[in-house]
Amino acid sequence: MSLKIHHLDCGTMCPYCERLLTGHGSWTAPARMVCHVLLIETPSEGLVLVDTGLGRADMANPGQRLGQAFTALMRPRADPLATAHAQVQALGFAVDDVRHIIVTHLDLDHAGGLPDFPHAQVHVFAPEHRAAMQPSLLARPRYLPRQWAHSPRWMVHPLGGERWNGFEHLHPIPGLKSDLFMMPLVGHTRGHTAVVVRDGDRWLIHAGDAYFHRGEMDPERPWAPSGIALFEKAVQTLPRERVRNQERLRTLVRDQAGAISVFCAHDPVEFDTLAGAA
Repeated sequence: MSLKIHHLDCGTMCPYCERLLTGHGSWTAPARMVCHVLLIETPSEGLVLVDTGLGRADMANPGQRLGQAFTALMRPRADPLATAHAQVQALGFAVDDVRHIIVTHLDLDHAGGLPDFPHAQVHVFAPEHRAAMQPSLLARPRYLPRQWAHSPRWMVHPLGGERWNGFEHLHPIPGLKSDLFMMPLVGHTRGHTAVVVRDGDRWLIHAGDAYFHRGEMDPERPWAPSGIALFEKAVQTLPRERVRNQERLRTLVRDQAGAISVFCAHDPVEFDTLAGAA
């Protein structure tokens, strides 16, 4: 039995200045950004979530839960039906069917749903876990300890591991070793990782926040809207590594066209394309 993959938007955000963030449209109208989450049905390991987006508590009181600055800038839609918790149930599953959560990183818009799945094992790259548990002064706004105050069942993946298509330190998920693994792509955060999953005869790579706009994966003429480019630089932790990993992803897209599809966490066009195809 192969994996069945659902593409979920678990937190639509509507920051102002569409033209600045998309390269077209109005200077005053809001843009649309998504929180692209994968829900994966497996033959033996129950359900797997890749990222969680915003959780029920975040949706109930965004300003208090996520912070006034984030809420004012990103303007998340407070929709309880958009949470992974609600969408898992809408698909006919029980919440406890989610046995694994793999987080690309622990930024507040990627880990907000962790408390909604208290029995799931949470997979995270060791440098990211360390950065979130002991954040520097500059990193504190991006990590919200209340999102893991329920003491998740952490599985912290260390450095080392396998190689795949020129990438190092890959860690498989137990029970799914040939179909699902973590692929570190540091830069946006110190322990940021992509997640690679087999989808029939191709591979999908959830690149998290390794990039923010589909134009950045153009192998010939990579580009991003000016607002996106500025935002990426403002929130990066390891600049050189971030740029290098984007280059490596573009090379993979060029060399493995048709066999591998790469997408990020927030691009709405990528999300609509993949969700429509699924």
